[in-house]
Order: sequence, then structure tokens, then C-alpha cells
Amino acid sequence: MSRLPILLLLLPAIGCSDEPAAPVTSDPLTPQFTAASGVTRNLLAQSTFDIGKIKRTTGDWKVELEAEPALEIAVRRHDYAAGSSTGWHSHPGPVLITVTEGTVTFYEADGPTCTRIVVPAGGSYVDLGEHPHIGRNETGALAVDYTVLFGPPGTTVSGFRNDQPAQEQCAFSN
Repeated sequence: MSRLPILLLLLPAIGCSDEPAAPVTSDPLTPQFTAASGVTRNLLAQSTFDIGKIKRTTGDWKVELEAEPALEIAVRRHDYAAGSSTGWHSHPGPVLITVTEGTVTFYEADGPTCTRIVVPAGGSYVDLGEHPHIGRNETGALAVDYTVLFGPPGTTVSGFRNDQPAQEQCAFSN
């Protein structure tokens, strides 16, 4: 027996109505988050490191890294199509970014103006994760970057990115 006649009989009971739909309203105080457009994100590796404190000095070079109780690290590759953007976002910790192909322009929402940082292939950018930022490919060619993201232990793949609303002080929306 076909289920179609039964479904047709049930349609009035499941919400079909001659009543006009309620008007759609928008709360102007609700942040409108910006989504990535044309950027492909690929997770290459992720792991939790129980490092405590690492301190190394070699000649004039010094490095220190400390994390309590541990540190979650993820490595990603981002492919930026021409004209694409990451959307406004922030991170729970610092991010080290190396552009390997093309040019990526980063904008930081760090005050009344958008700080613009242009990073060509071979260049790098350090995002401290403290404020919203966006990465944009403002060229007509593909761009690629590799990122090393730091976060608290247990940070999920999606937890390394916190979507943020469009920044009004910037001349573009995403």
C-alpha cells in the first residue's frame, strides 16, 4: 500500500495553513557573524602536549614555552580562492601563520582602524588570538597558508575558531 495518500491526508495536521506567515524580524542587537567564503580549511594534525615548561638557549637565541596543565596544538592548511575570506573570527590562543603561495591580507580589529597586514608567499604572521581578525585573498590568484594553532587542552577542531561579528570600523563586511 502506498504511503502517499496517508501523507496527503496528514498535511493539514502538520502545519499547512491559510494563515499568513508571521513577519520575520531581526534584533539589531544580535551580532551577525561572518562566515568564511571561498576558503578551504584542512586539518593536517592535532595533538595534546604535556610540556610543562621548555626553556632553551643556544648562543644568542632563546626560546621559552610554558603551558599548564597542557597545550593543544593543531596544524591546518588553508586554500584561499581568488577574492575569498575567512570571515571575522578569533582564537583561544596564539596562531603562527606561514603563507606559501600567493598573498593573504590580514586585518586586525584592534581599535578605531583596521590594521592591515599583507603577507606574500614566504612571509609569516603571528596572531595572538586576543581580538577578531580576518584573512582575505584580495588578488586574482590562489593563495595558501599553513597555520599552527595553540589552545587549551581538549580544544576541539571547531573550538580553535570563534566566529565574530563584522567589524564596523573596517570598510568591508567580510
